[in-house]
Amino acid sequence: MSSVVLVSLGVMALVGILLGAGIALAYRKFAVASDARIDEVEEVLPGANCGACGYPGCRAFAEAVAKGEAPVNGCPVGGASVAAKVAEIMGVETKSDGRRLVARVHCGGGKAEAKETAEYVGLEDCKAAHLLGGHKACQYGCLGLGSCVKACQFDAMHMSPNGLPVVDKEKCTACGLCVIACPRDLITLVPDDMLVHVLCRSFDTGREVRDKCQVGCIGCKACERVCEDDAIHVTNFLAEIDYDKCTNCGKCVAACPTKTIIMEEGQARVAPAVS
Repeated sequence: MSSVVLVSLGVMALVGILLGAGIALAYRKFAVASDARIDEVEEVLPGANCGACGYPGCRAFAEAVAKGEAPVNGCPVGGASVAAKVAEIMGVETKSDGRRLVARVHCGGGKAEAKETAEYVGLEDCKAAHLLGGHKACQYGCLGLGSCVKACQFDAMHMSPNGLPVVDKEKCTACGLCVIACPRDLITLVPDDMLVHVLCRSFDTGREVRDKCQVGCIGCKACERVCEDDAIHVTNFLAEIDYDKCTNCGKCVAACPTKTIIMEEGQARVAPAVS
């Protein structure tokens, strides 16, 4: 082997050693110490990795909390109990009214109540059907293809024989994945102690609604007139409940002529007596 080759190899080896040393020094100087709280927060999280917090998994959420980029109560699946544990780890306080949230489907127009204008043949996906205009006369109603049920990772929703999604309140974690899956914004998260709900999201006039669905809101304001708690108002032909004011008295339920407003009792519709 020539002396030139040996010198070249020696130079390359020296350069490699110097580069390695430089990288090691740079790592020590610029390395960011791992925050031990990340592991602690991740440990108390449910581990669902559902993404309902807005981050791609529990680890990413824990990292965001440690950096102060995510709230300590940002895990909807864990609820108040997990929020309290995360807050303790982070050394902060979390505000909560203690009310558990559950998903509620605001549509009562199933196969038996709502008119269909066509037979849908295609991808069993609500968003796909919605893009085509849907197969129901009501442009606001549930399409009944179960995208919300498929999105639920906790077996808390199933389709009824009438073609509407039903929520199992005991299993619901309020993760919000069903809310995201619905292209018609028919699902919201409501306090589970609220029993009175408006099962309609149509902004059509009363005459149009009557022609399309037997149980749609016609905007008659009968509910608004009997409510003594100022908890329900009709805007753009649609009644909406203020859950912060509602007392579950049920007077609006009894007053509703189309039975659009229901009082929960299992899955039955009940119109309580009004004194």
